[in-house]
Amino acid sequence: MNITLITVGRIKEKYYRDAVEEYVKRLSRYCRLDIVEVADEKTLDGASETLETQIKQKEAERIFKHIREDMYCIALAIDGEKRDSVNFARHIEKLGVSGKSSIAFVIGGSLGLHDSILKRADERLSFSDMTFPHQLMRVILLEQIYRTYRIINNEPYHK
Repeated sequence: MNITLITVGRIKEKYYRDAVEEYVKRLSRYCRLDIVEVADEKTLDGASETLETQIKQKEAERIFKHIREDMYCIALAIDGEKRDSVNFARHIEKLGVSGKSSIAFVIGGSLGLHDSILKRADERLSFSDMTFPHQLMRVILLEQIYRTYRIINNEPYHK
């Protein structure tokens, strides 16, 4: 399976970069993983709703350049479906069996994702009702993808 993480912004903190590198290494035995970082827009404190929408639109244009037509797109969104780890693993496995060989996970920037991305997505996934920094969300998502492959392959880890 080909998995692509399309993310807004770069990871600045070394400890997040180290965690990402560790999961990239671990996942290399299970799937082909690409991480695409698109530039984020500066967001001023107290920006109007109109300005925030324009910022998300600019970021969406950059994201769309990396979502191929054949990709099954999963947008991370607070209003998305919540799954436990085993259910998530079974879902990913089912996608692969049904012929979906490329999955794109999209993580927005500090303002979230533009509606156009959410409409393109085949599904929305939520990890919590809480909001997480997008850098940390990348690590959490990679950990769950790794956990998914351990579950699919009946390997210990997920307890």
